[in-house]
Amino acid sequence: MGYASKHSVGGRGSRLRARGRRHLRVRRRVVGTPQRPRLVVTRSQRHVFVQIVDDSKGITLASASTMEKDLRAASETKSDKARSVGALVAERAKAAGIDAVVFDRGGNKYHGRVAAVADGAREAGLTL
Repeated sequence: MGYASKHSVGGRGSRLRARGRRHLRVRRRVVGTPQRPRLVVTRSQRHVFVQIVDDSKGITLASASTMEKDLRAASETKSDKARSVGALVAERAKAAGIDAVVFDRGGNKYHGRVAAVADGAREAGLTL
């Protein structure tokens, strides 16, 4: 029995499946190009993972997450760590010559940690 079958909501599907549907809906419109790659946010219960992806080549140009040693040791809230991850990925993107991206919220609401990543990236000088 998988995650989707154990954690169904009202018998009509699962949260995971619903998030997947929302993500596909977002991905129909949001496409990363070499000039403006896609900033992808993946969120788990504890961590946030961010990648900058060029969809035309299918490669990751920069990434950051709360799993990194210095952020993992920090005693901040999850939202504060997410803001730090946004700033860190923006610095790495600038080093790779990227100054503008399209934001892919990954089917999550633009709220809380997802919004904090975007705010941190903007504060570090990345155009979303």
